[in-house]
Amino acid sequence: MTTPSHRLARARALESLVRDVARDVILPRHLRTARNRKSDGTLFTEADLESQNTFERELPALLAGPVLGEEMTPEAQQRMWDEGRSGLWCIDPIDGTTNFLNGIPFFAVSVAYLVDHEPRFGVVYNPVTDESFYAAKGSGAWLNGTQLPLRPPAKRLSEAVAGVDFKRVAPALGDELAHRPPYYSQRNFGSSALEWCFVATGRLDVYLHGGQMLWDHAAGQLILDEAGGVGAALDGGPLMEGPGRKRAVIAAANHSLFDEWRAWIDARTP
Repeated sequence: MTTPSHRLARARALESLVRDVARDVILPRHLRTARNRKSDGTLFTEADLESQNTFERELPALLAGPVLGEEMTPEAQQRMWDEGRSGLWCIDPIDGTTNFLNGIPFFAVSVAYLVDHEPRFGVVYNPVTDESFYAAKGSGAWLNGTQLPLRPPAKRLSEAVAGVDFKRVAPALGDELAHRPPYYSQRNFGSSALEWCFVATGRLDVYLHGGQMLWDHAAGQLILDEAGGVGAALDGGPLMEGPGRKRAVIAAANHSLFDEWRAWIDARTP
């Protein structure tokens, strides 16, 4: 059985590998690769595929387990999930592909290691800003070696800065948020993994996203948890439900804000 200190050491080793892949595989293709579309309409690039292939080769040497990646077929993802209860890598080689393609410096590599389908350690790395967020279960969360959070969150929802992705939020709730918001201000950056980390640092106070896949939140939710925040599926079900379903998610920098944010949303959700 691994201890928190062992998990933290593994998170730091993973961080080193993630930095190497970002430097050698992803950044050389930044603004130099064509966009492609998958059957579901989402974007991918050569950089997504090459970085995922590299992780599939390198991660099992760090710690044994199958590798579940965003760029796999749904059938392969489900097989990895089913085979990986005792240890599973979950990766998003480039979270924020549209930003990556358009030269917006807000995208990340996200990698988490799961045991019993729950994250044990993980890394989210923005190679443009050189910000590396990482965490290990029971050992806290860190940004480039500084423990999170970086600042205290807002004291109440009315003072909060919210990260809200309106794209998949129910129209009625989206209308309330747009025209009668309960918070001070709102932002949306286009990378789910980094947005989780921004709540963990205190850059955002609360968060709402209408549709995330497993690899969008596996590392970020652990980083937030270890920083003292709270994240959950909006419908109250388990977040780590497997690779085949998008989940609406809600999060906050601490329990008090989460309860106030959740109560406001629940009062406006059928």
